[in-house]
Amino acid sequence: MELTGLHRYPVKSCRGDDLQHAVVERAGLAGDRRWMVVSAGDGRMLTGRTHPRLVLAVPRPVDGGLEIDGPGLPTLRVAEPDPAVVGPVPVRVHRWDTAGVPAGAGADAWFGELLGAPARLVHLDDPDRRPSDPEFSRPGDRVSFADGYPLLLTATDSLEALDALVATGPNAGEGPLSMSRFRPNVVVSGAPAWAEDGWRRIRIGDAEFRAVKGCARCVFTTVDPVSAVKGREPMVTLARHRRFDKGVWFGMNLIPDNPGAEIRTGDPVEVLEAADPAPGPPR
Repeated sequence: MELTGLHRYPVKSCRGDDLQHAVVERAGLAGDRRWMVVSAGDGRMLTGRTHPRLVLAVPRPVDGGLEIDGPGLPTLRVAEPDPAVVGPVPVRVHRWDTAGVPAGAGADAWFGELLGAPARLVHLDDPDRRPSDPEFSRPGDRVSFADGYPLLLTATDSLEALDALVATGPNAGEGPLSMSRFRPNVVVSGAPAWAEDGWRRIRIGDAEFRAVKGCARCVFTTVDPVSAVKGREPMVTLARHRRFDKGVWFGMNLIPDNPGAEIRTGDPVEVLEAADPAPGPPR
């Protein structure tokens, strides 16, 4: 098995970057989901689930900040805000309260125009601030503005199996599906379809990870990552073939055990511990 895809998403729910190498930090890949768009009123996250036009924003990390392009909008240039000058404000990711530093009125106006609703861009100045989901984590584990865990792994053979199921279902015209709609950080090739369900510890290059929980998917996966148009797949097919414990599942959440290691596309992937036989997710 090998690592064939490596991706980061500088702004939660916006377009991602394809990488050749990345440092694995405690809270996730360096630079991954360190920014987030929130409601201007209560600070709750705004994501592609309810605001699919976020995928049309294309952020590019630059020294000390971001440049972001969007349809019909001027390029937004935003610097990382200084928390000593502009203090953090309360924000919420799903059911977890945390904090982010406001990027400023210009960024807020840009995202407000993109979404057609009041919005605020915030920066995660301290990636060690937020614990990962405690149900499947250890006390020292941390996460960025990602949903619950530092990294998400998907497998190409599992996507091929899912595409085959879509092709025989009622929405065959929506396939084949791109891996990008699942927004993984690491993509593995060479494993049998759905083998990742049973993985418990893996090594990618020099980096070791706990595979802590299958990933329950949501309607964001039905948003085309290029056009922002919503369809029905893969949720219909996952509900028919990958329903476990009241959720539908694709991919595996990872927590790094030796932060600081660098991984590269082409790195070997080794399963260090697995359940036998592999159960369906979640854990």
